[in-house]
Amino acid sequence: MRTTPALADALADGTVLVLDGGMSNQLAAAGHDLSDELWSARLLAEDPEAVTAAHLAYFEAGADVAITASYQATFEGFARRGIGREEAGRLLALSVECARTAARRARVSRRPLWVAASVGPYGAMLADGSEYRGRYGLSVAELERFHRPRMEVLAAAGPDVLALETIPDTDEAEALLRALRGLGVAAWLSYSVSGDRTRAGRPLEEALALAARAEEVIAVGVNCCTPDDAEHAVALAARVTGKPVVVYPNSGETWDAGARAWTGRSTFSAGQVRAWRESGARLIGGCCRVGPGTIASVASALRAP
Repeated sequence: MRTTPALADALADGTVLVLDGGMSNQLAAAGHDLSDELWSARLLAEDPEAVTAAHLAYFEAGADVAITASYQATFEGFARRGIGREEAGRLLALSVECARTAARRARVSRRPLWVAASVGPYGAMLADGSEYRGRYGLSVAELERFHRPRMEVLAAAGPDVLALETIPDTDEAEALLRALRGLGVAAWLSYSVSGDRTRAGRPLEEALALAARAEEVIAVGVNCCTPDDAEHAVALAARVTGKPVVVYPNSGETWDAGARAWTGRSTFSAGQVRAWRESGARLIGGCCRVGPGTIASVASALRAP
């Protein structure tokens, strides 16, 4: 495994690590316009220093793990913007280097910092909200062919782990697990869920069980769901897989894909994270609309005596 042994060992030893929060909202807060199909991945080409600064804000807020800006970065998505395959590969690798640079710059004392390379679902490339529905009309083999090339590039860039994240369906999870084999890097697998089902409507227990048999997967859980949905999912993931659990819900607001805007109010509270830890969570953070201030509160809650 190319993964930093300390990360897998820390999880196996029961250490609780703090993940970062939403990349897009941090970039938007810094004044960057993300209203196109590439979302935060656009800044890998136009302003990578802004991506590094966003990672740095989370590290200095208390995060132990940065998730790269490659969620929506794909060869196909870059091609639609006139970016060729070689340059697209360079930008995917750059997403890992931006996070590494932030880790080197972070003013933290005697605390190891890790990088998770984000691998978003096929629907993220479509940029039409379908990552919250799944069922793209593609076979497992077709989804594997889509994911494998960028996973190869990201793995070669040397992250500590791949974050197979916001996965809406078991078909896509199966494709990702197939693509993961032989890459020489560990991964976590996290589903996007609604209640006790994946976003595509499959029972979450069934979905989680897929990862139980994959030795490359060092943590399993959920992300980009509501904080309330996260609570049930953590306990279920721990019971079904026997692996450390990863959980990073969004703020509780709702994404309107048509309007490309968030609606509702935040329900994420740092007070919830101790319950997730007690249920088996070992990687805990936030997703969309969860910023450095909230991550600082999460870190404080988890590190308090």
